Amino acid sequence: MAVATTPKDAQADRFPVLIQHQYGETTVQSEPSRIVSLSFIGHDFLLALGRPPHALRKWFGPHPYGIWPWAQEALAEATPIVMQGEIDIEAIAAMQPDLIVGQWSGMTKREYQLLSRIAPTVPPQLQYGDYGTPWQEMLRTLGRATGRLDQAEEIIAGIDARFHGIRQAHPEWQGASSVMVWAGQNGAYSARDIRGQFIQALGFEVPDAINTRASFNNYYVLIPPEDLSPIDVDALIWLDAGGSVSRLERMPLRPTLRAYTEGREIYADLLLSAALSHSSPLSLNYALDRLVPLLEAAMDGDPATTVTSTAEAGLLPEGF
Repeated sequence: MAVATTPKDAQADRFPVLIQHQYGETTVQSEPSRIVSLSFIGHDFLLALGRPPHALRKWFGPHPYGIWPWAQEALAEATPIVMQGEIDIEAIAAMQPDLIVGQWSGMTKREYQLLSRIAPTVPPQLQYGDYGTPWQEMLRTLGRATGRLDQAEEIIAGIDARFHGIRQAHPEWQGASSVMVWAGQNGAYSARDIRGQFIQALGFEVPDAINTRASFNNYYVLIPPEDLSPIDVDALIWLDAGGSVSRLERMPLRPTLRAYTEGREIYADLLLSAALSHSSPLSLNYALDRLVPLLEAAMDGDPATTVTSTAEAGLLPEGF
């Protein structure tokens, strides 16, 4: 993916920038050059803006620097420091950053106070909580903090236009029910989560049975195997990091779900699940490329139409 740049003198005119957030406000006085990204997915957003972080917080996966395939071209020759686990204040101080960003990091107020003594620090906005910020707002905030807001808005417009086009092409999806569920333990994502936001951007609705069980800072609802009714939806998307196919096969009540009996289950493998879980400007197009054809097969009204990913995982009902 080619990433446009903004002339340095134009960027300088954008500072200082005041960013309000859940712990107060942060002023970025000048264009940063050593950015530490504490968000589990934030490095993707910085890469989309052509700003490889000095250090990043790896989430999961086997890829170098924690960068998944959709973002590797944007990483180019950069070699960021990789952090994992809890936020290490002393290690971050030793990096001498001039900007610390963590909109999807779980950063506590105490951690923010300590990090702010090191460099301007940007946690999430108050109204979204720790992990509820829409991808557009995450990118927009980073665009402001790095002097690349115009570029951020251009990226947002392009991806939003693609979602709009898909909605227009599929009126039958509008208002239909769908939910993404982590297959490892039946964890359903509410509409406040980025995965729920993704499916709703296509026109589907996450059921109230999921949304009403979620709280402000908990977007993941465990569904007991003895009552799967909250995920009895028109299009059921199983996310899997690998190893949960046998669990799905053994789930006693799964055959009672409409999506199972009518061939409307979609199995998302590791790469697609990761793309949906990052929901970044670099992973969204990959996720749409793969998921939309699967949704089309699941929602065409013909139970005989095979959802290829589900078939390849060996999860189709007997006789399909």
